[in-house]
Amino acid sequence: MVRKPVNRVVGALALAVAAGFGSAEAGPPPAHMKEYAIMVDATTLHPPTRWQVPGVTPMIMTMDPDSTEAYATTERRELKLKPGAYKFGTFTFDFPFTITLEGKLDFASSLDQCVAGRGTQMLTVTCSRMYPYGGKREYDYK
Repeated sequence: MVRKPVNRVVGALALAVAAGFGSAEAGPPPAHMKEYAIMVDATTLHPPTRWQVPGVTPMIMTMDPDSTEAYATTERRELKLKPGAYKFGTFTFDFPFTITLEGKLDFASSLDQCVAGRGTQMLTVTCSRMYPYGGKREYDYK
């Protein structure tokens, strides 16, 4: 006898939810969970090579360079990135960058001679190697 009233209550709740009573409209995701389209352009690198953003793209060090799925610098690629810290890398160099809560790129100004796109959604890498500039580092790897 106890089961019958419980079943009726559960059934009534199921009907109310199905009818839309008590349901809340889903809002936009929080800023730190939103993915942004970031274009990566390393097409000016010579000679052409492979690149990666660890945790996002296929890794360059895990396979033979000729058969890897890692992205080549011969074409631009769009990545879906959430706000946070990332690292762009090739076989010869890497550097850190961040995606802000507004979905814009940021990186150390000491990289300006080789990297462009701060405040935009287009990361452009123009140097095949990042040589030490002899000044104080503006970032540390964590």
